[in-house]
Amino acid sequence: MEPKTNRPIRRALVSVYDKTGLEALALAFADAGTEVVSTGSTARKLRELGVRVTEVAQVTGFPESLGGRVKTLDPHIHAGILADMTDAKQSEELRGLGIEPYDMVVVNLYPFTNTVRAGASEADIIEKIDIGGPAMVRAAAKNSASVAVITDPEDYRLAAQRIESGRGLTLEERRWLASKAFATTAAYDAAIAEWTGGHWTRPNSVDDACGNEETTGQAQTGPSAAQVEPTGSSPSPQPNNSEQPDGQTFPHTFTHTWQRTRVLRYGENPHQRACLYADTLDRNGFAHAEQLHGKPMSYNNYVDADAAWRAVWDFAPGIAVAVCKHNNPCGVAVGDSVAQAHLKAHRCDPMSAYGGVIAANSTVTLEMAQNVRPIFTEVIVAPDYEPEALRLLEAKKKNLRILRVPRRPNTATQFRQIDGGLLVQSTDRIDAPGDDPANWQLVSGEAADETTMRDLAFAWRAIRCVKSNAILLAHDQATVGIGMGQVNRVDSCHLAVERANTLDDGRDRARGSVAASDAFFPFADGAEALIDAGVRAIVQPGGSIRDQEVIDAAQAHGTTMYLTHTRHFFH
Repeated sequence: MEPKTNRPIRRALVSVYDKTGLEALALAFADAGTEVVSTGSTARKLRELGVRVTEVAQVTGFPESLGGRVKTLDPHIHAGILADMTDAKQSEELRGLGIEPYDMVVVNLYPFTNTVRAGASEADIIEKIDIGGPAMVRAAAKNSASVAVITDPEDYRLAAQRIESGRGLTLEERRWLASKAFATTAAYDAAIAEWTGGHWTRPNSVDDACGNEETTGQAQTGPSAAQVEPTGSSPSPQPNNSEQPDGQTFPHTFTHTWQRTRVLRYGENPHQRACLYADTLDRNGFAHAEQLHGKPMSYNNYVDADAAWRAVWDFAPGIAVAVCKHNNPCGVAVGDSVAQAHLKAHRCDPMSAYGGVIAANSTVTLEMAQNVRPIFTEVIVAPDYEPEALRLLEAKKKNLRILRVPRRPNTATQFRQIDGGLLVQSTDRIDAPGDDPANWQLVSGEAADETTMRDLAFAWRAIRCVKSNAILLAHDQATVGIGMGQVNRVDSCHLAVERANTLDDGRDRARGSVAASDAFFPFADGAEALIDAGVRAIVQPGGSIRDQEVIDAAQAHGTTMYLTHTRHFFH
């Protein structure tokens, strides 16, 4: 005996943009003699598949109009979807109106995100904002007591089985499908809100007429945070004070949508579950990387490779390579060629590079591939590969994950989940006034010569990708020692010096190098540790109440020191 919650599918409404997989439903409809009501191109497709179809216009008594903008927005359709047939009063009222109920609604929506990703015009994008489809989906999902709603072609097989058997779907099944349907419309509207928020921003005329409502906490319609360009940094290491009200930069409601693209074997550890979601309005970002070879990517592979990918683009248009491990660089370098940059980056810390990730911001050449071949590497990511380089890596490194990403990172906003909420900030880039060496303040020693200044500028760019507290030693536009992630800055200084002097056959690489610090020295001891190791020049933000003590220590040794008045914390 069937459960009482089952409702056979005697009448169905079908309106789908994507006709993929419709054959399974058509066969079930035809075999079961299900009455099918449909729209335009869907009706034609179903007839081709042998289904007897009633056009929506025959039900509504009103033709499709306004170029297809109005098809199903009619009480004769929506009353049939929304009537709760388990309620005797609603059932009787529907009969009195002469309207037949629907047992199933099958809808998929206009391809809004695909249209955006294809670079379509604004007018074409607007036409792909579905109105009738979401209305039908939400109506059917609300009325899951009576109606089964199908929005995912993956569920056509289930629907077909239930139609052919005459059993229909249980209430639990209808509710599950309704939950999927609400998720579909929520993601659809979020994508539209994100796109419109990035393109239809608050005009100055609103501020002129009404004032800045954002500052009072009232509702507003600012751009989606995911679309906002960075607002820049203040000239000192203080909190960012944008000229825009915060409400215009970060709207009161954060809307964004991602689509699951890959289930991963596990997360950071084997007992954690994980998957990859990709931005629905983007098709060229790192999350959409094309994997050309190797084992499937893991959670940790994605984290490390994304960090390396961001690091190398801080040096564009220069040719740069970064080697990363556990979300930290173990070597970064700029070179005249990508092969040279890789050798310099690898030389910084060959031990840590074992099992690491390599990123290049230039096409990987055969020469670089030959250098990479003997090194155990988990992932390599680049904009492209010479055919000979790709063939060599594929032939000699069976498990190496080879990724191709055609576009540099351009995410304008970063966020981090905390328990019960989300932290959102503009992406840290090398674009603040203090990132330009021309704006640096010389506070000790002689002005750096051209070679020293080039290395200082390199070190300052490289420090952005190092976890705080961060100290980086560089020579010849390559890292030679990195101290990262320590809970006090002096430990990071000692670690950077130790690595510089122990990881390349014991050579004293600290002597004659330059140093960068991602934030100020709270005491003179950190700077003194670098100076005692032979560092010839230091660049740091400044801003400590003990700045003068640090400067005095540098002056006592004649060490060149610059203040940037910009910091690059990376937690």
